Amino acid sequence: MIKTQNLGKKYKLPLREEFWALQGIDLEISPGEIVGLIGPNGSGKSTLLKILARVTWPSTGRLELSGRVGALLEVGTGFHTELTGRENIFLSGAILGMRRSEVKHHFDEIIAFSGVEDFLDIPVKKYSSGMFLRLAFSVMAHLKSEILIIDEIIAVGDQSFQEKCLQKIQSLADEGRTVILVSHQLDNIRTLCSRVLWLDHGRCIADGEPQPILEHYECKAALHPVEN
Repeated sequence: MIKTQNLGKKYKLPLREEFWALQGIDLEISPGEIVGLIGPNGSGKSTLLKILARVTWPSTGRLELSGRVGALLEVGTGFHTELTGRENIFLSGAILGMRRSEVKHHFDEIIAFSGVEDFLDIPVKKYSSGMFLRLAFSVMAHLKSEILIIDEIIAVGDQSFQEKCLQKIQSLADEGRTVILVSHQLDNIRTLCSRVLWLDHGRCIADGEPQPILEHYECKAALHPVEN
C-alpha cells in the first residue's frame, strides 16, 4: 500500500527563492496494482519516485508505505561497483533487511533470470549497461520487495529482455506486489498498467483508466514535442 497526502518537494535554486518539483500529490495505491507514471521532462516523475524509494524526503505532506521497497531508478542503482555481481546480490538483500539464508534461497532464480552466470565473480564496474540492468532487475524482482519502482531503465536492455521484464512485472503484480512504472514507451504502459498518473509541472493532473489519459497525453505531446 502506498498513500500520500499533500506531498510536496521544493528545492532552493541560486537565481530564485525556491522551486517546487512536486505539489499537492494525493495518492492511494493498493497491492497488486501496476501504475504507470507519465509526464514531460521536468514534470516531477523522478522526484516522486525518489521520495517513494526513500532516496529523498518530501518537504511537505505525508507518506505511508506498507512493505519493503525495491527501486530501479538508474543503471547500477544500489550496486557497489567494486564488488562482484555475487557480492552485490547479497548486499542488495541486506539493504532490504533480508537474512543471508533468505537471499540464498532466491540466488539461483536471480542468476537464471539475469543470464550473467559467466560474469558473476567479477566486479560489476566491468559490466556493460545491459548486464547491469539484467542483474539489477533480477535482484529487485526476485528479492521480496512488496513495492517495486522502475524508472524507464528497462529501455536499456535488448528487446527480448524487455519483453521478459514486462512479463515478470505482470507476474509480480499477480502475486499482490505494487509496481510503479515510468516509461516513455507508452505501449508498455498501455499493455501493463491498470491505472495511469499524469504529472505536469509537479502536479497530478490526471489519475485513472489508462486509455483516455494516454490518448489525451499523446495529443498534447504531438502539439508540444519539445517538452516530452
